[in-house]
Amino acid sequence: MDLQTLLPFVVFGVITLGVWAVMAAMTGGESRIDERLDALRDPRKRNNEDDAGGGKENGVSNMFKQAAPALSKAFQPQTDLEQSQLKVRLANAGFSSTNASTFYLAIKMACTAVGFLMGGGYAVFVSGFTYTSLVAVIIGAGLGMYLPEIVLMVIIKQRQERIFLTLPDALDLLVVCVEAGLGLDAGLRRVSEELEETAPDLCQELAICNLQQQMGRSRREVLHDLGVRTGVDDVRALSAILIQAEKFGSSVGQALRVQSESMRVKRSQMAEEKAAQTAVKMIFPLVLFIFPGIFVVLVGPAAIMMIRNLLENQ
Repeated sequence: MDLQTLLPFVVFGVITLGVWAVMAAMTGGESRIDERLDALRDPRKRNNEDDAGGGKENGVSNMFKQAAPALSKAFQPQTDLEQSQLKVRLANAGFSSTNASTFYLAIKMACTAVGFLMGGGYAVFVSGFTYTSLVAVIIGAGLGMYLPEIVLMVIIKQRQERIFLTLPDALDLLVVCVEAGLGLDAGLRRVSEELEETAPDLCQELAICNLQQQMGRSRREVLHDLGVRTGVDDVRALSAILIQAEKFGSSVGQALRVQSESMRVKRSQMAEEKAAQTAVKMIFPLVLFIFPGIFVVLVGPAAIMMIRNLLENQ
């Protein structure tokens, strides 16, 4: 066997060994035996297995958590503004934990490495070490780097749409609670409990607001953070209306009722807009799939008869 035949196998072995070495370096923690010995020496290191989430984490999850800070350093934001924007985007997607940005950047780095290895392996096996292989490596790394961005954008859009569609119902229930004598805080708590199954995203945000108020934050800051976390314009408008109602002492129930009616009108207008777009969107399926079939059914027999007559005349 010549060198050209053995080269793909050598490259595959080198890449495999490299990936194994990186994973071994990232899992540089102690083994399970060492951890149990340390726990016997120091009782404070023992894990409480009687908790609600007392199940043991698998090796991949534990390895990723340990490697996340190192992996995320390459894509770490350089300024506080960029870091704040990343946290806001993750909060809009529903990831509000303190380590969400670190895990997201680690996933981005891991996807970039996987895309680089897959693009490089494919290029080496197909065309060897050429300019085409370099282009394939760059494309693979770029796709891996931007794949988490695309997934995050899709998650944000779907979550904001769910919040927008469930907000009028939540506002109606909140109006009923406020007009029945409950305060705004108690009304928000009641809404988050009643609509937990039908509107989980909105109820999660309302539960966070209740928790922040219980911890001592002012209502104005809590409502402002609610609009920022969701990223929905109607929620921001609702937060501004409630802040103004609290500031000027106006009726909260009337403000909520007006906001609910405006949101229902907006939702109906969006439904009418989509219904009006249906005729235009149906043109392309009609032209591509339905009209050819109708044309064949109507014109086909006449075309067959014309061809037979021409052949008979000849």
